[in-house]
Amino acid sequence: MPDTPPDRILIIRPSALGDVCRSVPVLVSLKRAYPEARIDWLVQDAFAPAVSAHPDLAAAIPFQRQAVAVKRWWRADARTKLHDLIGSLRGARYDLVLDCQGLGRSGFFAWATRAPTRVGYANAAEFGWLGVNKRVEVSREMHTVDRMLCLVEALGVRPVRDMRLYTPPEGQSPPDERLSGARYAVIAPTSRWEGKRWPADRFAELTDALLASGNVNALAIVGGRHERDQCAPLIARAQSDPRIVDLVGNTSIAQLMGVIERSSLVVANDSAALHMGVGFNRPIVALFGPTRIDRVGPYQHDADVIQAAAPPPGVSHKSTGAGLALMRRITPKQVIEAALSRLAEPAPPATYPSGTRT
Repeated sequence: MPDTPPDRILIIRPSALGDVCRSVPVLVSLKRAYPEARIDWLVQDAFAPAVSAHPDLAAAIPFQRQAVAVKRWWRADARTKLHDLIGSLRGARYDLVLDCQGLGRSGFFAWATRAPTRVGYANAAEFGWLGVNKRVEVSREMHTVDRMLCLVEALGVRPVRDMRLYTPPEGQSPPDERLSGARYAVIAPTSRWEGKRWPADRFAELTDALLASGNVNALAIVGGRHERDQCAPLIARAQSDPRIVDLVGNTSIAQLMGVIERSSLVVANDSAALHMGVGFNRPIVALFGPTRIDRVGPYQHDADVIQAAAPPPGVSHKSTGAGLALMRRITPKQVIEAALSRLAEPAPPATYPSGTRT
């Protein structure tokens, strides 16, 4: 723990979107321990809305990853933006920095702050540990949320496992009037990694069953603008059934947060939408194949995961063939029954009752 309470704190967790969402307990823990401190967050610019509205955060500092990518280092504009970012980090005079990413880039930014106390993982990848001066031994076998909270505990700070997210103002209104006042489920059928995707035609079968059940009167299909090809059967249904709202590529992150916050159910692959569902305390059905739920599953929601079998050694989210085989072992019947079961339960509040989960 610092000798005196820090006045200015920086959290470094630039990406990915789902990981940014589930890093919020670090912010909450630090704010509870140091209520007078200013806490900033270095985050990839595209993902800043995921945390920008959190009341414990003073500022989200956007990291323009594309502008300063390694392959563009030789460009004058990239060098200028990187120089400006480093200058602003150093000029902020942070007392305490936590590198929750544990990569070479995040370690570099921690080092660039020149903060007297820079906390990170002793086993950070890409030599990221060189950027910190308080190196914490943390097993990679832990869940990523608990692993990040170990950095907090190394400061003598009590971890507060508050996952709550806050929707920015621009996400408060439904992006489609059909969702206004409707009882709807969010279907998130996409994933960056092919091996993590449940077949799209099975998602389509799920939407048919949910609408036929009468438990919802609308469905919102969500995904990124480059993922529409992953949702073809669902998009086709949306064109003929007005109860299915096609939002794939048609929402900002803030709007996606608002859609999930107001939903009655979230059914998703291992993706950012799933972790947003956890952050808004929504009923979820999580579909997992080649990834380990004990390390990257929806935090404290193991019972909401459907996984046909644990991935064998050597299989990961990058294992396309093995991953798809595992995902195909999840049957439509399993998912439909789980979704209808969640919808039959009393709806929880969209936020955690006390604001904290310990």
